Amino acid sequence: MAKKRTSGSVVAALTVEITDLTGRSIQLLPAGRFSSVDGRPASLAACTQWVCGADQAASVVALAAQQANPMVIDYEHQTLNAQQNGQPAPAAGWFKNLEWREGQGLFATDVEWTPAAARAIADREYRFISPVFEFNARTGDVQRMRMAALTNNPGLDGMQAVALSAFFPSIQEPQMNKLLQALLTALGLDAQASEDQAVTALNAHLAKATSDAQQVAALTAEKVNAQAQIAALTAAAGKPDPSKYVPLSALTDLQSQVAVLTSQVAGRELDEVIEAALTAGKLLPTQEAWARELGKSNLGALKSFVESAPKLAALTGQQTGGREPNGGAQPEVSDPTLVAVCRQFGNKPADVLKSAPGAAQ
Repeated sequence: MAKKRTSGSVVAALTVEITDLTGRSIQLLPAGRFSSVDGRPASLAACTQWVCGADQAASVVALAAQQANPMVIDYEHQTLNAQQNGQPAPAAGWFKNLEWREGQGLFATDVEWTPAAARAIADREYRFISPVFEFNARTGDVQRMRMAALTNNPGLDGMQAVALSAFFPSIQEPQMNKLLQALLTALGLDAQASEDQAVTALNAHLAKATSDAQQVAALTAEKVNAQAQIAALTAAAGKPDPSKYVPLSALTDLQSQVAVLTSQVAGRELDEVIEAALTAGKLLPTQEAWARELGKSNLGALKSFVESAPKLAALTGQQTGGREPNGGAQPEVSDPTLVAVCRQFGNKPADVLKSAPGAAQ
């Protein structure tokens, strides 16, 4: 059996036969890939075998060298079981230095046995070492050595009768609560997530939920306020204030009257501009029809033309109405075009009439 750790590693215990009864060197792990006859580690994690090669051993040896305290060797893993059974957990020995031996495995090289343990080993009362180690639940790589125990429970054939011993022999590994597993899944975490990761994810989820709820409340309040304003405007539109608003028909009539008055004013102004231009000699009578068409479409353009047109002196210098300057009587000339042409060229309308073919002499 093994116990899952929050780091994603799993701890297991393995049993190896003690072959050196007098020396200080004991084998802790075999070399290469190995597994238990009872199906472990497949029953504990995703991996199907443990792996202890030169690369894995180098990391394990370095971690052991870094720690200050030696690792304990007890009896039947009592150090791990003491909390459950309440029994003492005396040490059988201590070790700290580890060594990798190619083709053989991982060894402890500085074991210090207690006298009682040395006698038990010498008397063959205990024959196996069961190391406790961490391994990667996915790859099976051995990661760290924790402790070891004297035991007589071999469970794996070969390699000095290596066997797997339970991490908690009398306790079944608890299954993850389905509700907790569903919660981790909802938070986007897998079953290997640590408690700290789960708490962090849960706090982030709650913070987001609170923020979303506040935004929804604010938007709801804005919607209610907008609806109230719309209702007020609708009510006001249904009952307009007579002192501030007039019926649409009255407004239409007023617009029509304004349009008529505007047209009348524009017509009078056009008449005034054309009359003044004719009188000032800036517009010929023959141009009057053209000037009216231009003025109706663009009075400003007509004004601009009249302002820039030269004043014809011949049209403004004759003040006798067709009579001789000395007061002599002249026949009445009623053709305005003839009068205007005569003025432009300095001729007398009566003389032009007299010289016309068929005129009376």
